Amino acid sequence: MLATIHRSGPHTRAALAERTGLTKTTVSSLVADLLEAGAVTESGAVRGGERGRPGMAVSLSGHRVAALGLEVNIDYLAACVVDLTRTVRLRRTVSAGNRNSDPALILAGLRDLVKQTTAEAEAEGLRVIGGALAVPGTVEDGVLRSAPHLGWRDVRVADLVDLPFAVDNEANLAALGELWFGSGETDFLYVSGEIGIGAGLVVGGTVFRGTFGLAGELGHVVVVPDGPGCRCGGRGCLEVYAGQDALLGELASVPELTARLESGDQEALETCERAGHALGVALTSAVHLLDPGRIVLGGIFAPLFPWLESPVAGALAARLAQMRGTPPAVVVSRTGADAAVLGAAGLVIQQVIAEPARVLGL
Repeated sequence: MLATIHRSGPHTRAALAERTGLTKTTVSSLVADLLEAGAVTESGAVRGGERGRPGMAVSLSGHRVAALGLEVNIDYLAACVVDLTRTVRLRRTVSAGNRNSDPALILAGLRDLVKQTTAEAEAEGLRVIGGALAVPGTVEDGVLRSAPHLGWRDVRVADLVDLPFAVDNEANLAALGELWFGSGETDFLYVSGEIGIGAGLVVGGTVFRGTFGLAGELGHVVVVPDGPGCRCGGRGCLEVYAGQDALLGELASVPELTARLESGDQEALETCERAGHALGVALTSAVHLLDPGRIVLGGIFAPLFPWLESPVAGALAARLAQMRGTPPAVVVSRTGADAAVLGAAGLVIQQVIAEPARVLGL
C-alpha cells in the first residue's frame, strides 16, 4: 500500500482499498500502523471518487522516517539524511586523503561522521531506520573485495554502524541516485568519473549487476592496446586516459581545471579533448554490447561536461554511424557529485516503500 501512495500520490482510504484490492477494514488497519510509525500522514478533506462525505488524504510523511546515505571517496567522506519523501534533510562532507589509507582509521572517521549526522537528524525529530554505503570498489556480502585506489582489499564494512546496513559499488549507487533523484528516466547507462571510472546500467528502473555483481567496470575497457599500465594489471585502460588523475595532472582540484578551461587555457582544453575522445571510444564498445538509449555522465565528468560533450559525441558518431545511424544521447547528470550518496540513502527508502512492515517493524 505504501508503494501505491509513493507511485501515484495521496489517496483517501477508500481509494486505496479500490486501488490495492484490499478491504476497507484492512486498509484502515494498515494506515493506522503507518501513521503510528510516522511513514504517512493524513490531511485535508478530499474526494477520491467515492460517494459520501470527503475522506482524508493519506500521503507519505517526511517528518519522522529517514535514511542514511554514506560514501567513501578518494578525497572525502560524505553523509546525507533523506526523508521518506526523498527530501534531503542533511548533507555533510569531510575532506580526507583516503588514497592508500589504513581502513581502520578511515572507517573510524566515518563512524564519527555517522554519529554526528544521525544526532543532528534526531534533533530534527527524524528516526534514521537504516543506511547504505557507497565505496569505490567491488563488493561481496558486505566485504569490500578490492578498491585499488584506496589500497584496500577484503575489508569488512557491513558492520560499520548499529543499523540495518547495505554496502554497494559507488557507480551502481550513483546510477540509482540519478534514477531516483535526477532525471527519473528508467533506462540509461550512467558513467561515474572519479579517480576510477565506473558505470551503472539501469534497465527498467533496476541496476544490472552481472553474475558476480562486477558489471560496470568501464574504466578497464582498453582504448589503446599496449598503452600505459593500469592499476588493474592491464594496459591502455580508459581510466589511464580519462580518470581524475589523467584530467587533473598537477592541478589540485576540478574547480581549478574548470577555471583554466573557462579562460581558454590550451593545455587544459587539449587534456579534455583527449579524455573525451578516449571516453567516447570506450562508450562505443558499451553501446555495441548493451545498446543503451541514453548515456549520463556524472562524477567529475558533470562539471567538465561542456568540454567533454563534443569529443565524446564525436567519437561515438564516427564509430557508430554505420550500424546505428543516430548514436545514443549523451547528457549530464542532474545529481552531480551527490549521486552516489543520494543513491545510498535512496536504497533504504526503496526498502521502506517495498516492505514497510519488515523495515519499520510493524
